[in-house]
Amino acid sequence: MIMFVIIILVASVLQTSTGFGFSIMATPFLLLLFHPHEAIQINIILSLLISVLLVWNMKEDIDLILLKRFIAGSIVGVPFGLFIFLQLDIAAFQFIVSILLLLLTLLLILRLRIRATSTRDFFVGGLSGLLTTSIGMPGPPLLLYFAGTGSNKRRIRATTLAFYLFIYLISLITQMTFAGTNQTIWMSSLYAIPIVVVGLFLGQLMFKLLNQRLFRIITFILLSCTGFYLLYESFVVFGWISACR
Repeated sequence: MIMFVIIILVASVLQTSTGFGFSIMATPFLLLLFHPHEAIQINIILSLLISVLLVWNMKEDIDLILLKRFIAGSIVGVPFGLFIFLQLDIAAFQFIVSILLLLLTLLLILRLRIRATSTRDFFVGGLSGLLTTSIGMPGPPLLLYFAGTGSNKRRIRATTLAFYLFIYLISLITQMTFAGTNQTIWMSSLYAIPIVVVGLFLGQLMFKLLNQRLFRIITFILLSCTGFYLLYESFVVFGWISACR
């Protein structure tokens, strides 16, 4: 229970202050406490709750044109992600995603810049939809894109949370349809609500303290952690780590 409280609190603070990070921070540790499909669904439910609670107060900062493009792209990407989840080797897919993510993060650290276009907006939304239904992580494509285009932190957080309202709802429905659900998932999510509320309060305070440079540094840390986590997970499934031991 203590570990559960710490995981949810830290992940909630991170999600509230940056618009990203709940899946990255919570999922690996929730997997130590729950079965995989339970951990993923708890993550989705709580991420959806955070977006619902926060996005109304940020509506003025949402880039509506960009949001519509992300949603349109994700609608195309979701079925492909579901196909990968049901038919392909997820470990191999995670390995490919982790390598690409780490390489792109390195390029961004080295000051690679991306020019935003409507086509790229659709493409990023599609990638996010694909990753949501395949591995439960919609954030990395958005993080990379926003970091590359040098977007304002308020615009990043508001637009991302608004997009999560759509994509996490689709993901939850997909998970419940194809993997089912149970009482443990919903009771754990219910117990986590007070912790999330505390995390929202602390995250809002943290957001006010973050300048654009520090926000960018945290973005790179989140991307790197995601890349290394996916790489580790693929190694575990392949059995490479056990073989090394």
